[in-house]
Amino acid sequence: MTNTNPSISRMPDPSEFVPELKDVSAALFRATGNHSVPRTTMSLVHLRAGQIVHNTYLTVLNTSFLRKAGESEERITAVSSWQDAPYFTDAERAALALVEATLQPAPHGRERVTDELYAEVAEHYDEKALATLTVAIGQINFFIALAVIGKPQPVSSLADQQWD
Repeated sequence: MTNTNPSISRMPDPSEFVPELKDVSAALFRATGNHSVPRTTMSLVHLRAGQIVHNTYLTVLNTSFLRKAGESEERITAVSSWQDAPYFTDAERAALALVEATLQPAPHGRERVTDELYAEVAEHYDEKALATLTVAIGQINFFIALAVIGKPQPVSSLADQQWD
């Protein structure tokens, strides 16, 4: 018999078992919602993170956020190859480089986030924005664990049912 259930979730909604999860999630969204970094930039960073960890849930969700914000299909599609794409500002490029450095292994004997990269990012973001961008990268790392372990349903809105 073929399984016709479209569900791919591996676990039920973790917030049913750890209700504090909703508070943590809300706090992270409040922390990154201070308008010091454009929401579009954070969605680009979060989309790139989803691509790096090969997670459909995060990729679909952040692609949807970008579409709802009016971003072009060219910019959304080019996130995976941002280094040579003409669609991104220098500030966005710095943010994308920062998330890549944070999530990917460093070459042997090197730091993930070099002093040079930090200086480049700091050229585009003041102290509050740089702290916010750092928290936004931490935020997506928090959600990466839930997404790759729990494998929630790909959704285009946080209001959609993500867990079986």
